[in-house]
Amino acid sequence: MNIKKTLIGPLLFVFGTLFLLIIALFVVLFLTTKIPPVNPYIGTQASIVTYSDATEIGRFASENRIEVELDVIPLFVRRAVLAAEDQSFFEQPAFSLKSIARALVNNLSGGETQGGSTITQQYVKIAYLSQEQTLERKLRELIIAIKLEFELDKNSILESYLNTIYFGRGAYGIQTASNQYFGRNVSQLNVSQAIVLASIIRSPGLYDPRSKPENFSRLERRFNSVKQVMLENSWISKSVFDDIEYPETYPIKSLNTFTGVKGHIMEEVRKELLKNGFITEQIMQGGLRIRTTIEREQQVAAELAVLRESPKNAPDDLHIGLIAIKPGDGAITAMYGGKDYLNRQLNDATQSITQAGSTFKPFALVAALERGIPLSSIWDGKSPQIFYGAGNPYTVSNYGNSSFGKISLLRATALSVNTIFVRVAYRVGFSSIVDVARRAGIPESVEMIPTPSFVLGVSSPRVVDVANSFATFAAEGLKSRPYLISEVTKVDKTKVYEVKKDVNRVFSKSVMADLNYALRGVIRSGTASGALGSFPRPVAGKTGTSQNNASAWFVGYTPQIATAVALFRDDATEELTNIGGLQSVTGGSFPARIWNRFSLKAIADLPVKNFAYPAFIGGTKPIDLINPSPTPKASSVKTKKDAPPKIPSIPKGSGKPIPLPTTSVRPIPLPTQTVKPIP
Repeated sequence: MNIKKTLIGPLLFVFGTLFLLIIALFVVLFLTTKIPPVNPYIGTQASIVTYSDATEIGRFASENRIEVELDVIPLFVRRAVLAAEDQSFFEQPAFSLKSIARALVNNLSGGETQGGSTITQQYVKIAYLSQEQTLERKLRELIIAIKLEFELDKNSILESYLNTIYFGRGAYGIQTASNQYFGRNVSQLNVSQAIVLASIIRSPGLYDPRSKPENFSRLERRFNSVKQVMLENSWISKSVFDDIEYPETYPIKSLNTFTGVKGHIMEEVRKELLKNGFITEQIMQGGLRIRTTIEREQQVAAELAVLRESPKNAPDDLHIGLIAIKPGDGAITAMYGGKDYLNRQLNDATQSITQAGSTFKPFALVAALERGIPLSSIWDGKSPQIFYGAGNPYTVSNYGNSSFGKISLLRATALSVNTIFVRVAYRVGFSSIVDVARRAGIPESVEMIPTPSFVLGVSSPRVVDVANSFATFAAEGLKSRPYLISEVTKVDKTKVYEVKKDVNRVFSKSVMADLNYALRGVIRSGTASGALGSFPRPVAGKTGTSQNNASAWFVGYTPQIATAVALFRDDATEELTNIGGLQSVTGGSFPARIWNRFSLKAIADLPVKNFAYPAFIGGTKPIDLINPSPTPKASSVKTKKDAPPKIPSIPKGSGKPIPLPTTSVRPIPLPTQTVKPIP
C-alpha cells in the first residue's frame, strides 16, 4: 500500500509532464503551422462544350466539377448534408471532441466505421493535405481547421466543401453529383434526392446503389438514418418525413465524353482551342464554356441519316464522312466523322482523305465560264476518246463507257461526262483549273498536279475541303474559312474568345450564277435525279465517283447550307463494289440518299431561298466546240479581278421557270420580263 502511494506521485508527475509537453507541442505547431496553398486540383472546373443553342455536348475535365454558389443550393440540400456529416456544424468549433470520442468507441467496438471529423476538417483534408493516415497529418488537419475558421465564415467553408467533396461516378461537387445521379441541376433536387446524395458522401463505393447489388440495403439504412436526423433537428416536418420515399437513381453514365460520334466533335473542338491560343490546363481545368457552331437538330439529323441510309452489311473498312457548312460564313453546323471516336480516332470528315472524283468537275466549269465559254457550247461526248498534247496519249472513258454524242456543256455537267470535261481542261488549261480549286477552298495541303486527269478528281482532299469549296459556290463566290467554335466564356460569363470570320470574294457573281444553274441540272435531270429529283427546294450539287470506284461522293447545297457526303474504304485500291446490294456504289446512290435525308431535316425550318438568275455568259446560242475555233476572249466576261456585273432584277409575273435543256443543240432560252426566278 505504501509502495502504491509512493508511485502515485511520480506517475502523476510523468503524466502531467507529458500533458504539458503535448500542450507545448500543440502550441508550437499552432504557431508555426500556416494554412498552405490549396491542392492544385481544388478549384479546377470542367470546361463544357455546347451546341449552338447552349445545350451540352461534352466536357473536358481533369476532375468533373462544376462549382455553384451556396445560394443556388436549396436549404434542405445543405441540411441533408449536415444531417449526414456534421449536424452541429454551425454551433461547434472546427473540431468536436465528442464526435472524435464517439467515433473511436464505435470503431473499437466493431460497429459501422465512423469518422470523427467535422465538415471543416473534411474540407481541410481534401483541399490542403494528403489522404495519408498519420498522427502528424491529423494534428496538422486539426490546426489548419481551427485557423481556417478564423479566416472564413461557416457558410464559405460549407460552400467550398459542397463544391469539392467526391460523390462517386467521377463526380466532384454537389452540382455534378446531382447531374450524375438524377440528371438535373442541384437547384432542381427534391428532399428525397438530397438525402440520397448526402448519404453517399461517407463512402460512394459502399453506398452507390448502382455500383454493387449489396449497396442498396446499406444506402437504404443510411437514407432512413439521415431522414430521422433531419426530423429531430426540425429541418423537415413530420408530414414531409412521412411522405419521403426512396427515389430511383440514374444508371451510371460513362464520363468519357469522347465516346461515339460526339467524340470526333470534341476532339475537333480541342484542336481548334489549341490553335487559337488556349493551353491544355485552361481547357481541362479552367471551367470554360465553349459554344460551338454545331446545330443540335442538324447533328441529330446527320447521325440519323448515316444510320438509316448507309449500306447494310457493309465491310468493316467502309467509312462515311459528312460535314455541313454555312455559306458565306464558314460555320460548321453538323459533322459525322465516324461511329465511335474511341474505336477510330481518325475523323472521316476532317482528316481522312480520298479521291474526289467528279466533284472536281465544277472547277473546270468555273474556269471555262471565266474565259467566256458558255453553257450552251456544244461538245463531243463519245466514249472512249484519246487525247494528245500533254505527254503520252491519254485515253478517257465515260462511266460505264456511255457515249453521249453532241451535247451542251450544261447537259454534260448534269450527266458528268468525263470525255467532255477532259476536253474542257485541255481548252482552258490545267493550271487554271487548279487555280480555281484553290480559290474555291481546296487548301495547299492537298496535292493538285495540273494534268489531264486532274479534272476527273484524282486528287485526295478531305470532306471538309470539298464542302467548303461548294459553300463558296452557294455564297455566290464568297469564300469563308470553316470554323467550329463561335465563342468561349469563363464561368462568370466573361468572354475570352470570339471567332473572327474570314470571308473574301474569289469569284464573280455572274460566273457563280451560271455555275449554280448548271449544277441544278445534276439534281433535276442528271446523275443525282434518281435520289433527289423530287427535292422540294432549290438545290444544286454534284455527284462524284472516282475512276477506280474507290470513293463515292455527293455534295449539294441550297443558298443557306452546303453539305458533302463521302463513302470510301481504308485502302484506296479497294473498290466500292457489291456493297449494299449494288454492283457499284456511285455518288448518286448512298451518298445522295444520306444527303437527302439529312438536308430535308436540316432545312425544314429555313425559309425557301432561290439562287440568283443565270447570267448566260457567252450567250445562249449553241457554239460548236467539237471542232473549236479560238477560245472566246476573256474580256467578254467579268473575271474575279473585275467588279461583279449587275444581274437585272426580274419582276414577279405569271411566266414559267426556265427549263433545263435535254437535247444536244437546243439553245438556252433567253430571259423575259415575265419569267420568275428559278425555283
